[in-house]
Amino acid sequence: MPIVHIQMIEGRSVEQKRQLAEAITRALVDIAKTAPEAVNIVIDDYPRTNWAKAGKLMSEQ
Repeated sequence: MPIVHIQMIEGRSVEQKRQLAEAITRALVDIAKTAPEAVNIVIDDYPRTNWAKAGKLMSEQ
């Protein structure tokens, strides 16, 4: 049972997340030879105020 955990800054639409989930599932089915029903994908969206890069909050960049 593959589990893919995606962490990213919020802002993507539901449609973009749907496309991402479909593409990742297809890749796992093709490459890892698993069933689509076995693929689990968790998407965590974080506000820019909760993510820092190079010592600065993304909301300030």
